[in-house]
Amino acid sequence: MPLHPNREVFITCAVTGAGDTTGRSDKVPVTPAEIAASAVEAARAGAAVAHIHVRDPDTGKPSRDPALYRDVVERVAAYGVDVVLNLTAGMGGDLVLGSAEQPLPLSVDGTDMVGAEERLLHIAELRPEICTLDCGSMNFGEGDYVMTNTPAMLKAMAVRIRELGVRPEIEVFDSGHLVLAKWLKAQGLIDDPVMLQLCMGIPWGAPDDIQTLMAMVANLPPDWTFSAFSIGRNQLPYAAMAILAGGNVRVGLEDNIWLDKGVLATNGALVERAIKIAEAMGSRILSPADVRERLKLERRW
Repeated sequence: MPLHPNREVFITCAVTGAGDTTGRSDKVPVTPAEIAASAVEAARAGAAVAHIHVRDPDTGKPSRDPALYRDVVERVAAYGVDVVLNLTAGMGGDLVLGSAEQPLPLSVDGTDMVGAEERLLHIAELRPEICTLDCGSMNFGEGDYVMTNTPAMLKAMAVRIRELGVRPEIEVFDSGHLVLAKWLKAQGLIDDPVMLQLCMGIPWGAPDDIQTLMAMVANLPPDWTFSAFSIGRNQLPYAAMAILAGGNVRVGLEDNIWLDKGVLATNGALVERAIKIAEAMGSRILSPADVRERLKLERRW
């Protein structure tokens, strides 16, 4: 397959995520004020899109409280810095089995299963330009946690996101998720232009080797816009990989806390490093306005 590097690249910064990273780095933002400031830092460094999760300010654990999302969004808007906000809609599909020998009853520690409408409460309230749609179920980690997104749930969420006038970013963690994304599109539940995120290297999804990435890209419809990322030490190499594959770039503390060996990263520093890589490869970095034009978005704040 010949390479078709992307010469016009936008950077997404995944600011905080829902993982257990706060105990390993004091750079990971937790409170709404910290998350907003870190999103603005990333935007000032050159990120066009800020992907936002929220956390309980007291514990640092992931949350889906709409009030926390509103606090973050209003704080970002108050800075007056232009950035496309992409709010996660992935929370509320968390299933943790009791144990290998006694899967039922489900563990109350970590299980958070709610309906499509409740998973999208903050999206309905805030109407961001983009929200995520995790396009499938998957085992996570080495325990009993399953990210749960059934076809019926995906259909219901896709319908509601479309009604709200929000652009879904389809999160693809494995090849079967891509099949589900095409299925949703074929039913008219996702509008053009389709936006996809290839989430690579996450156990037990698609590995982040070159062959798997290119196989995924080869199966994308040619008019779909995609980004790609990997986690941990391969995050920054994947900035180059994604561009060579014809895609856009995602970095951020959700997926990786290190800038160099032994050097904890900030979101701004990760964005700066990604831009350095992209520009050295001959790519122009797109602004938030460029991304809105390309993805037919309407600025909300």
